[in-house]
Amino acid sequence: MIFAAGLGTRLRPLTDHTPKALVSVAGKPMLERVILRLKEAGFNDITVNIHHFGEQIIGFLRANNNFGVTIHISDERDMLLDTGGGIKKARPFLDGDEPFLVHNADILSDINLAEFYKHHRESDAEATLLVSRRQTSRYLLLDDANRLHGWINKSTGETKPEGFSFREGRYKEMAFGGIHVISPSLFRYMERGQWKGKFSIIPSTCLSAKQPAYRAIRFKTAVGSTSANRKHWLKPKCTIRQTGKRPLLFKPMPISEVVRSAPVGT
Repeated sequence: MIFAAGLGTRLRPLTDHTPKALVSVAGKPMLERVILRLKEAGFNDITVNIHHFGEQIIGFLRANNNFGVTIHISDERDMLLDTGGGIKKARPFLDGDEPFLVHNADILSDINLAEFYKHHRESDAEATLLVSRRQTSRYLLLDDANRLHGWINKSTGETKPEGFSFREGRYKEMAFGGIHVISPSLFRYMERGQWKGKFSIIPSTCLSAKQPAYRAIRFKTAVGSTSANRKHWLKPKCTIRQTGKRPLLFKPMPISEVVRSAPVGT
């Protein structure tokens, strides 16, 4: 699944008349880059959620024959549902026997998506998240065994899930890399009353997973958010650097980790 419904507020004015997913980086729309990366990794059935100028995304995909893969549209034009609500709405396209990979439209990376997916399948985790050590305002909070316990916005003091008690130094603070793999078993937790309408996947993941602790597995990769690096890549002559055969973002995060979710309080 590709998250392409966001408002793209950090990319204004580019997103005043264009969906964030269709903003070009080095001459190619981000959505196209992500679809081709997924296709290269063997993902041929892709769900794309839409909201902000969603009709432009539909038209773009139609004009390019869906880039040779099957694409389902999860339409959120009536209401933007955030990450958790978006996944729940797209459940008819995602539910089944196999885990599904979720990729933000504004993330560019050189991670081996097939290996990342394979790692999750070989684990007994319900959610696997890509994270990295980098400076940001929003952090995932992990214990020493790399179990996910919560989330904090250091700029505002907001924490998730609701009622989560943050203490400085208690948790490792890691930045989310915008790519994760989720097992369909997680949907059963979304059937609870609090998971309706618009909600984030982070508290849903924190409160639901029942796996024991796992150590993080490091992937040597570069991951970057075009939204987070806006000032850099909006320069007129910006290009994507090349390392080996894969394109990297301009300010790559050098090391990312795979983190499996765990219940709060364990």
